[in-house]
Amino acid sequence: MSFKQEEDERRGKFIILENGTPAGEMTYVWAGKNKFIIDHTETYETYGGKGYGKKLVMKGIEYAKEKGVKIIPLCPYAKKVMESDETLSEMIFK
Repeated sequence: MSFKQEEDERRGKFIILENGTPAGEMTYVWAGKNKFIIDHTETYETYGGKGYGKKLVMKGIEYAKEKGVKIIPLCPYAKKVMESDETLSEMIFK
């Protein structure tokens, strides 16, 4: 399993790869310079049940920490993951 990131100045996504094949993605949109919005997290059907959705959200959180920014989790799944752990919820923009 590995990750690939695609990004331009406005939006981006993390793609999770299993043996080089895309297995899911998490998309985000920049909302200013200090935060981004996670708007969608998806694990492709044949890769369900492997925890890839959570791994994608965690990759987004890791990226936010590296950049020193916060996250607005509009994606219900990302919001659930982030609110389930106090250390992760600290990354939510309030």
